[in-house]
Amino acid sequence: MTFQIFSDYDALSRHTAQHLADLLNRKPDALICAASGDTPVGAYRALVQLVKEGQTRVDHCTFVGLDEWVGLGPESEGSCANYLQRELFGPLNLRPDQYRLFDAKAADLDAECEQMNRFVDGRGGFDLILVGVGLNGHIALNEPGTPFNLKAHVSELAETTITVGQKYFSTPTSLTLGVTTGLQQFLDAREAILIASGSKKAPVIKTALEGPVTEEFPASILQIHPNAYVWVDREAAGEGA
Repeated sequence: MTFQIFSDYDALSRHTAQHLADLLNRKPDALICAASGDTPVGAYRALVQLVKEGQTRVDHCTFVGLDEWVGLGPESEGSCANYLQRELFGPLNLRPDQYRLFDAKAADLDAECEQMNRFVDGRGGFDLILVGVGLNGHIALNEPGTPFNLKAHVSELAETTITVGQKYFSTPTSLTLGVTTGLQQFLDAREAILIASGSKKAPVIKTALEGPVTEEFPASILQIHPNAYVWVDREAAGEGA
């Protein structure tokens, strides 16, 4: 695992975008799992700019959405699908066949997760997975207590996640379940990147990197990933950074 501190959020975002561009230049047909949320926005916007400048291309790659709130679809303002369409897929002018999202409105959510598993397995796993981290240490919607060996599955959301998740919606929204990429798929990814910004994330990062490896704190899985990167800005690095 490689840990690196950047001077500020912009520097963190530019570095992440350049890493994605470098991957696409090495492997144009890469399969990339992309998180939604506040932290990756800067990286996605920087990647779009690199594409516009001709520093990389996205003609042959495929993106997979990391997770989704159950019951919400791309038309919902605060959904992960809506975010990815707005911040990444749309600005990159991706074709519909270049991305795969969870259908969190499916009648059979377990079957939807199995379809996602078959899709990812059929491509040989993720070349790169980009995630943030929750205040309770969750990665994607893998809440504390989630087995490390699960692939895509339905997740019962923790109270912290439900509360924090409201920031993505203009009106109070009922959130109880999620569909999510599993921690086994995180472990199996050829590269795993966790990015964090802001002082609220400093104790989370400290526990993830220095605490015991335990399913009770999912982000601790970074310590056993064979090719993981943890990139943070100075505030998320904590005191003394």
